[in-house]
Amino acid sequence: MTITSHVIDVVLESADFLKTCVSGIDARLHGHEEPAVPDNSRLLERVRNLMTGGPEPQVCASATDAQPVPRVEPDPAAAPSAARPQTLPGEAKAVKVDTGKLDYLVDMAGELVIAQSMVRHDPDLASVKSPRLQRNLAQLARITAELQKTSMSMRLVPIGQLFQRVARQVRDLARKMGKPAELEISGEETEIDRTIVEELADPLMHMVRNSLDHGIEDPDERLAAGKNPVARIGLRACHQAGHIVIEISDDGRGLDAERILAKAMEKGLVGNPEHLSESDVFHLIFEPGFSTAAQVTDVSGRGVGMDVVRRQIQKLRGHVEIQSRAGQGATFTLKVPLTLAIIDGLVVGVGSERYIVPLFAVREMFRPAADAIFTVQDRVEMVMMRGSLLAVVRLYRKFGVKPRSEDPCQGLLIVAEGEGQRFCLMVDELIGKQEAVIKSLGDTFKNIAGIAGGAILGDGRVALILDLAGLIKERTHE
Repeated sequence: MTITSHVIDVVLESADFLKTCVSGIDARLHGHEEPAVPDNSRLLERVRNLMTGGPEPQVCASATDAQPVPRVEPDPAAAPSAARPQTLPGEAKAVKVDTGKLDYLVDMAGELVIAQSMVRHDPDLASVKSPRLQRNLAQLARITAELQKTSMSMRLVPIGQLFQRVARQVRDLARKMGKPAELEISGEETEIDRTIVEELADPLMHMVRNSLDHGIEDPDERLAAGKNPVARIGLRACHQAGHIVIEISDDGRGLDAERILAKAMEKGLVGNPEHLSESDVFHLIFEPGFSTAAQVTDVSGRGVGMDVVRRQIQKLRGHVEIQSRAGQGATFTLKVPLTLAIIDGLVVGVGSERYIVPLFAVREMFRPAADAIFTVQDRVEMVMMRGSLLAVVRLYRKFGVKPRSEDPCQGLLIVAEGEGQRFCLMVDELIGKQEAVIKSLGDTFKNIAGIAGGAILGDGRVALILDLAGLIKERTHE
């Protein structure tokens, strides 16, 4: 037997059927209602046809139609695979741990970091000038940091398991649409927090579907454009400055900025298009209800999806960037934190309050000159920085805090980025940089615009972690 696309189709369909059967048995063993097992008569017929060399049904070509691979016949003298013990590399050194216990361990490591920081900053200890005590405190800090680092690494899993799910989806959709496509994967060994992997599954699947449905042309159209009829979709992952960067690219037709703008204006999403850059136009596809699909299919064109993608990425404290060239393809870059448990941030002061600005969104800080501040239409405050006007968000006004001074020249402006826009955050002072353990504020305060959570500082005070995307969104709606 030679391995062809038809053979692979039958193998995959058989695997899906067996998974359904196993899930049903598992449900019955746990006292749940067993799901209905699908009819397998057609599948059995396809299997028998393969065994007897019967005719294969006509299906569209796919990138999986590679050179036939000869099947390796099993050694009849060998024991059945079920009877042979399967020992995986490193299996003897592995132990299964309940995820609830693992999460609790990570939480306790975070609490230990907070407690160690509070001890180190205790004013009673600050007055003690003992070198031995200082050495012991430094040793405690090192051990605590190593424990936190190790506990966090226990939550990391390779992103390759997510990429493999995408690979199956690309194969199935490419054959369904009649658009041959190859998926090129790199960086699948990159490790990421398992909770983020679960949250990324749906956004990644939807973006790949969009690439196949909107980005990739039909084979005839690709040939007419001088392209390989087999399209290429790329999926890459890598670490970058405490973040995971995931790229989804294709060599299709690219994004049509004029068509996107026209559709956005038709739906009333854009008032004055003159001030929009090409990047701003591309990001309009993330607006709720936006779709340029000519017809509704079971893949896309229903007016939902990309806005959910952006909302899910923002929920992970990440953002999406788009690059596109007409006729050559598009690249979507997702940037999300390595973990959701800790955050690097700048601790800033506004009056008597403390806030944490996520470091990944900070570009620079400066104290403005008096002639650099402008008010546009007696409403919007702007600051001139290197020839560009940036909006100024006064943090004390957002949260009703009394500042030390209302004069920007006496405070500090932090150039930050949220929702793809740059703006300046006005604070009184910069207190320092800190790796903060993120604490949820609970259901009561979870929907406050501009607040992502809380953290306990070294002196025991609580600082609110800012959500810059929420802050800029609030400003645009004022």
